[in-house]
Amino acid sequence: MIRKNPSGHQPVIHESAYVDKTAIICGKVIIKENVFVGPYVVIRADEVDEHGEMEPIVIGANSNIQDGVVIHSKSGGAVTIGEFSSIAHRSIVHGPCEVGDKVFLGFNSVLFNCKIGEGCVVRHNAVVDGCDLPPGFYVPSTTRIGPQTDLETIPRVTADATEFSEDVAHTNIDLVRGYKALSNEF
Repeated sequence: MIRKNPSGHQPVIHESAYVDKTAIICGKVIIKENVFVGPYVVIRADEVDEHGEMEPIVIGANSNIQDGVVIHSKSGGAVTIGEFSSIAHRSIVHGPCEVGDKVFLGFNSVLFNCKIGEGCVVRHNAVVDGCDLPPGFYVPSTTRIGPQTDLETIPRVTADATEFSEDVAHTNIDLVRGYKALSNEF
């Protein structure tokens, strides 16, 4: 469902993107080229700041937002998902938040009030809250990273992890094409 927010903003979705019919895209959302938005995703840009303003939620080209993901923002803060990034099933990205290019966010992970640098991998059930990760960090499953976390204790992305992330991104680009082709059959 594509709909306006109470401020009157409507989503802008590139014609090459695929948005599943069960997804809810609300308000000041920009979805760029070849993006895959899976079943039951909620991307909702509807809260405003103290001046009645809001920044957009932007999903970069060739990224994928998988089944059940929620993307929202507190008080109109910006959320940006870079290009070729994968936000896996049931993750939450809550702004203000910036996710760089070629990032993989694993199942059930949570991001809030943070910046995730290019090429980072945040594995399943991990939380990054109030701490910025420079490019190339690898957050193991179930790890919690916050403002007090010593980033020297966090490993760097391996070639295998990068290869996995790239494979997921390219698989979902293929899904965009496949589902777009099928859309005439429904």
